[in-house]
Amino acid sequence: MVDELIAQLVPRIEKLKVGDPLDDSTDVSALISVSERDRVMEWIEEAQQGGATVLCGGKVVDGVLSPTLLIDVTPEMKVCSHEVFGPVVSIQRYKLTDEALRLANDTRYGLQAAIFTNDFSIAMKAITTLDFGGVLVNEVPTFRSDQMPYGGLRDSGNTREGPQYAVMEMTETRLVILPLPTTSEK
Repeated sequence: MVDELIAQLVPRIEKLKVGDPLDDSTDVSALISVSERDRVMEWIEEAQQGGATVLCGGKVVDGVLSPTLLIDVTPEMKVCSHEVFGPVVSIQRYKLTDEALRLANDTRYGLQAAIFTNDFSIAMKAITTLDFGGVLVNEVPTFRSDQMPYGGLRDSGNTREGPQYAVMEMTETRLVILPLPTTSEK
């Protein structure tokens, strides 16, 4: 199954247009700073030194890090154990669904997780097993709607976003007891 995914993913990643963020046809642009670009490149190189393979990308072109696909990453690699905040997809092989769910939960982060499956029982197992602020089935983990609670667990946040949650976050609730005067006390 991984080989099928890679066969579809590599050409799609290679077709992404890297360039000026002001150009509407640009898919991927520069990271927030040169130091962030360099950090992500270091993590990619560290993964390669640890046995991961770059299937596409992994280069800086005109100052922009190209979208990168890594295979055979391990949990201790920074591309797996930290939030990358860069154009990197890391693929880790597994044999059983339980192993994949354990690997997903074995992180200090917990914003959102996604599982892609046609098997309802596997989807339900993921929903009940994954320890994240949101679990999405057959949808990218970056999906969000302002009406829904959006936020993470552990080091991925401690609040929920969205209008109703923002109001609650900025509101200090308190109890006030005020006996009303009776007519004879007026």
